[in-house]
Amino acid sequence: MQMVAGGALAEEGAPASRAERVVNLDTLVVTGVAPVASLTWVTDPRLPRQPVPASDGADYLKTVPGFATLRSGGTNGDPVLRGQFGSRLNLLAGDGALMGACPSRMDNAMSYVSPETYDRLTIVKGPQTVLWGGGASAGTVRFEREIPYFDQPGLRLDGSLLAGSHGRNDQVLNAAAGNPRAYARLTASRSEADDYRDGGGARVPSAWEKWNADAAIGWTPDPDTVLEASLGGGDGEARYAGRGMDGAQFERTSYGLRFEKKAIGGALDGIAANVYYNDVDHVMDNYTLRDPDPAGMMPMPMASNVAHRTTGGRVALEWRGEGWDLTTGVDARRSRHAQRSAMGRGQYLAQPWSVDARFRQVGAFAELHWHLAGRRHLIGGLRVDRAEAEDLRRTSGGMMPMPNPSFGQVRSETLPSAFVRFEQDAAGKPLRWYAGIGHTQRMPDYWELFSPNRGPDGAANAFAGLRPERTTQLDVGLRYAGKRVDAWVSAYAGRMQDYIAFDYMDAMTGATTRARNADADIRGGEAGVEWRVAEHWKLGGTLAYSWGELADAGQALPQMPPLESRLSASFDNKRWSAGALLRLVAAQDRVSPSLGNVVGRDLGPSGGFAVFSLNAGYRLSDHLRLAAGIDNLFDRDYSEHLNLAGNSAFGYPADPVRIHEPGRTAWVKLNASF
Repeated sequence: MQMVAGGALAEEGAPASRAERVVNLDTLVVTGVAPVASLTWVTDPRLPRQPVPASDGADYLKTVPGFATLRSGGTNGDPVLRGQFGSRLNLLAGDGALMGACPSRMDNAMSYVSPETYDRLTIVKGPQTVLWGGGASAGTVRFEREIPYFDQPGLRLDGSLLAGSHGRNDQVLNAAAGNPRAYARLTASRSEADDYRDGGGARVPSAWEKWNADAAIGWTPDPDTVLEASLGGGDGEARYAGRGMDGAQFERTSYGLRFEKKAIGGALDGIAANVYYNDVDHVMDNYTLRDPDPAGMMPMPMASNVAHRTTGGRVALEWRGEGWDLTTGVDARRSRHAQRSAMGRGQYLAQPWSVDARFRQVGAFAELHWHLAGRRHLIGGLRVDRAEAEDLRRTSGGMMPMPNPSFGQVRSETLPSAFVRFEQDAAGKPLRWYAGIGHTQRMPDYWELFSPNRGPDGAANAFAGLRPERTTQLDVGLRYAGKRVDAWVSAYAGRMQDYIAFDYMDAMTGATTRARNADADIRGGEAGVEWRVAEHWKLGGTLAYSWGELADAGQALPQMPPLESRLSASFDNKRWSAGALLRLVAAQDRVSPSLGNVVGRDLGPSGGFAVFSLNAGYRLSDHLRLAAGIDNLFDRDYSEHLNLAGNSAFGYPADPVRIHEPGRTAWVKLNASF
């Protein structure tokens, strides 16, 4: 387990100081994460986890109750929080927005994130913060890198090596050198795996190879000031059993500049500012990692090249007074999407780029933490965004292109967001309860405006017809942090007005999907407990449930994850550790096969399953830690409910068949820190 220094009931509303960093409590293998504050989760993504350590950001998020992943093979699944997808989940890497480019989200933002190259993962569930962007009705996810301050000249090295079944091998390096005035940092990772075999012994097309590298230099004139410049890049390829094309290129280029000044000494206590540039260049084809399917919809070699460039920045001022903390600021973002494609191997390279969409956003925010008398806290925030989208497609209509009636049009929306939450600590007890209500409005994103073949009835297309989505949600919860027992429970209920739904139409009409607005109701919750039964022994468990339906039709929302529980037991005497994890997933029969999202649709009911895994660890020294595990010990043949149908190019039948998960998988990991 990890926590924020200062106690299990630390106050997340106050600006974080350098002392409030993730503290590693000697955990060797992470099997689950508990909240460190109301609706806030913090963990160290460098620690080994079970199932086998993640190759992408979405996979690592599954450690947190309430998260799931829409699977399509071995890597680059799409993250889901409480049954919500896409830009309802605000995803940030290094405090900058990073967006994929594929119209079907083959390369969602988490595809470009190597979790172990970051120092901290912070999650806020629900619309309960306004600091990091608007429209995040599901929550906010931040992969963060800390400033490597040096009190004296020195060198720090962290790294890991991983080997596992199905040809899995990873290498990670984090290196920093500096003195009290300056530092340099390098983070790099490489991950590779072959096709895996499921519990039934069938080979699943799922191989990948990817790498990432980022470097930064910083100037620290005093312990409370830093100016940092950074650059980074990455690339990779991945086979997808559930898609008609594979990812032949995942190229990323990133630049950043940030400035921080803390402990100023007056009412203005701190300043944080950053600017960033993120550019992804993604190639999809049906010939690099497979052979074209002569009986399929793409019998000839073809490729599509898409790119998404995002630039932006943020300035935040931290104010502190007697009994209150306030953060105010502004942020802005611009993005440009372009594409090109061609038949024939490599022929797309001779085609010119066509910019089909531009987006602009600017926002102002303020978030206050008021420390009331009697161990009471009031946290609230207000945000206003101005968002614009420009349609630059000359044609639309998918397989039957026609002149685009909205070519050159610009949509502008003013989008307010706000929340208020009350928290109270029980007198003399390690207990806190909270209740909060939040409202956020979200501009339809690129995938909702440009991917559907049709828009709402009467609209020229989705760009012209889709309205912004408005979510109002109540969140309540309770946390207890005792000497031997930690327990927590959270619940939510919300109304999503103008929820953006995708109808999957009959292919004979020539239109694959239609995007429209409809009101929806959502509710659910998560709970967890950790019991230290003896000095070195610990038992734990979590439970997560999500539910949703279209309010008027009474139809189940699609792609809702089923009820899930995780039960764990562990032993740790500070030298040796051992653990067991039982993952229990219920059947899901609340489905809507005609509905979906930009990634896919419901494939029908799914069966439940149970997967049992073991892990062990040994601290070789203060600098070396060895961990090993066996996932799916009993070689269970199963598939996740959130899934894509197997593609016919790999021999899957025409009737939708879910992609099955890896069978028995063994892995061993060595972590080093100097």
